[in-house]
Amino acid sequence: MSESNDAGLDADGIGSVVRPYILTEGRQRSDGVRLDMVSVVIAARAEVDEMALEPEQVRILELCRRAQSVAEVSAHLDIPVAVVKVLLGDLIGRGYVLARAPYTTESPVNRDVLQAVLDGIQRL
Repeated sequence: MSESNDAGLDADGIGSVVRPYILTEGRQRSDGVRLDMVSVVIAARAEVDEMALEPEQVRILELCRRAQSVAEVSAHLDIPVAVVKVLLGDLIGRGYVLARAPYTTESPVNRDVLQAVLDGIQRL
């Protein structure tokens, strides 16, 4: 085993634990933005000042030109979900990205809509 592997470094020579810490500036969550793994995110602007962003944030914006879940962004970039949530939170705060929370079981279900669906299925 080489010294770099013994020291916990990845192929780029950056520590596998240190890199996410640096990307998020030591933060574990973003301020005021709650995202779930299945939250849908999409870029809100076509033009951005790439010089004011981290390279990972630019890559996130490129991916989010079409709607993606937080988990998809994480998988495409090979960055842990927790780190992607912080980076996305920063982008949302700056107005670069829009997010929609996933539907939850707490969402009210309209009984009339469900009855109409059931009636339609029974007519088939």
